[in-house]
Amino acid sequence: MRSVFLLSALLLLDYATASAQKDSVIKPEIYGYVRGSLYGGGDKYNYSNVFGELSLKARYQRARCIAYTELRFRSGEQFEAKYSAAEIIEAYCGYSGEKIEITLGNQIVNCGRSDGFNPTGNITASNYFFLTPNPDDQHLSNFMLRVKLSISPQIDIDIIGIPVFKASVYRYDLFDMGNNIRFEGADIPDKSFRNGSVALKLNFEFPAIGFSLSYFRGYDPYYGFKVASVIQDKPTSAPMITNKASPYLKNTLGFDFTLPAGSWMIRGEFAYDMTTDYKFSIHIPNPSFKYVIGIEKDILGIKTIFQYIGKKTFDFTPLTLPESTHEILNYEFELFNRKIFNQQKSFDYALSIMLSKYLFQETVNFELAGYFNTTSSEYYIRPKLSWNITDNITTSLGCYYMNGPDKSVFNYSSHILNGGFAELRVSF
Repeated sequence: MRSVFLLSALLLLDYATASAQKDSVIKPEIYGYVRGSLYGGGDKYNYSNVFGELSLKARYQRARCIAYTELRFRSGEQFEAKYSAAEIIEAYCGYSGEKIEITLGNQIVNCGRSDGFNPTGNITASNYFFLTPNPDDQHLSNFMLRVKLSISPQIDIDIIGIPVFKASVYRYDLFDMGNNIRFEGADIPDKSFRNGSVALKLNFEFPAIGFSLSYFRGYDPYYGFKVASVIQDKPTSAPMITNKASPYLKNTLGFDFTLPAGSWMIRGEFAYDMTTDYKFSIHIPNPSFKYVIGIEKDILGIKTIFQYIGKKTFDFTPLTLPESTHEILNYEFELFNRKIFNQQKSFDYALSIMLSKYLFQETVNFELAGYFNTTSSEYYIRPKLSWNITDNITTSLGCYYMNGPDKSVFNYSSHILNGGFAELRVSF
């Protein structure tokens, strides 16, 4: 981790002193939007998220300098609790040369080439319970140092160093899992170089194929839970069980590609996750091999993306139902973690489809996303209709429905996340 920062500083100094030429000046841009958003109609909450929001974005580039920020100011009600928030979505600056670009600050990085399911996506955390018509609103930025080196027009290297871990936001405390079960916030690792994250990516872009090799070392933003405490006041009463979110350390080797084949586009993404101590800690998943194979084609004017999603769990041992009460508690929570990580069985398979069609001179867009896990029988469907009323006014309507077998993650989530949504946005 320390070496990444030292290398970046030396590269920046070298290029800053070697570059005497001046580039054309690009004037600062300030733009954004105002929107009203409503998400509700679920089993547990009539209004899951209702808010008004102002987004301000600024982009600046002069000579070799670059800077970008997005600020959002929001006020509303979420899960029956009023709130107001001022949020920095991204804020970074840096140096941009012909062969190197260095940026430092809060950034959102999208990894991989597949759509919606990214086995190599280990950097960006998400707030899964911030509900809006746009799933990208859930992405959370990391403070990072990012260095992009251009070896040739077709080959580049992307190096990322993240000194402070940021966990995804789960709201399992909203689940109806019993009055005696509680969930606490994440047990964040100590802030040190040892607990930082490093990501490397070697990217190739050729006319016939694009592909990349990647490596990640750090804490996974998608974590499990461990039992923090079990308190039983009386022998006849149910124990009060407190679970605590616990991130885990892993190493990941990744590969992805995009292959044009006539009117078809074939994409693939693969990742081998390596973990340790998984036999002794229920919040650490087993090593696994994850993959997504997708095809994209325009069919009768409908953009169609079909994906096959799989996972192979290594060193898999089936859980057996114990007899003692204490062992049953461990069994239930280890099973819950396996459900989170899709490791109930040694093989896990799922299918997804995404459809998109523009209508009325591309002023109306209809989207449909669907997912079905053939191993766990969990599924969701998400239709959405967007209408560009004018160049600056857009409205969106849709709904989200998910479900699964009793006590599955999708079944618990359905009472919170299911519902309809509507949004009106004015851009400037």
